[in-house]
Amino acid sequence: MQGIRTLTTLSEHACFGGVQGFYEHDSTETGTKMKFGVFVPPQAKNGPVPVLFYLAGLTCSEETFAIKAGAQRHAAEHGLILVTPDTSPRNTGVEGADAAWDFGTAAGFYLDATEAPWSANWRMESYVTRELRALVLEHFEARDDRIGLFGHSMGGHGALTLALNHPGLYQSVSAFAPIAAPMQCPWGLKAFSGYLGNDRKAWARHDATELIKSGARVPPLLIDQGLADKFLAEQLHPELFEAACAAAGQPLTLRQHEGYDHGYYFISTFMADHIAHHAAILNA
Repeated sequence: MQGIRTLTTLSEHACFGGVQGFYEHDSTETGTKMKFGVFVPPQAKNGPVPVLFYLAGLTCSEETFAIKAGAQRHAAEHGLILVTPDTSPRNTGVEGADAAWDFGTAAGFYLDATEAPWSANWRMESYVTRELRALVLEHFEARDDRIGLFGHSMGGHGALTLALNHPGLYQSVSAFAPIAAPMQCPWGLKAFSGYLGNDRKAWARHDATELIKSGARVPPLLIDQGLADKFLAEQLHPELFEAACAAAGQPLTLRQHEGYDHGYYFISTFMADHIAHHAAILNA
């Protein structure tokens, strides 16, 4: 692949008439090599098509969604490029980066860290919204005016907060089981104190519930939540986000499903609905 930003092809696979590929590049934002996946649908042979970015959750990589979600079939049907970044920089040499599963490696929380030693590499907000976006637009048949964003758990948090913090950048947004009020859960408290220090005003910029309360808005949201999710009560708090959206007039469809847990069996079950939600907007 040619372009101003050099991209290395790791592998490419025929998939539902299109191509599922995995790529690597030297990131100026993170100061590391970063990997990501891209599914290009067959419609891209005829020119640029809309793009849908998916942000994965804790412990995941750029491969998790591509392997487990069953999304390529639906993206091929609707003519959407799917982009799956990794969840953090890796192999940074930062002491303690691999000490916990919910902080450090594979736990970037889609923000730009301000606290040492994390601030040098953990710049996932800028990576996703600027560098990776530009890379995809340069190397693939992607439309720059039709871009959607969704994610799961930590990545659902990322989808909501990045869209809320960058109005107009994403034309469609959805989430599976997002960490919807991270300032009020253990995962969020650990990540924010470690990456951002003790300034709770800085934390609020990365809390979807607080952002809605402060006046930020996004296109109509679709959120799916399993009611057998073991993290629901302590970590996710969709009820707080739902209340904030209702009070603010932010359009939200929150669907709650008996028997479904936090994993990819749940995600794959409702993937067709999310792809259709985005396609209805991005293909309009």
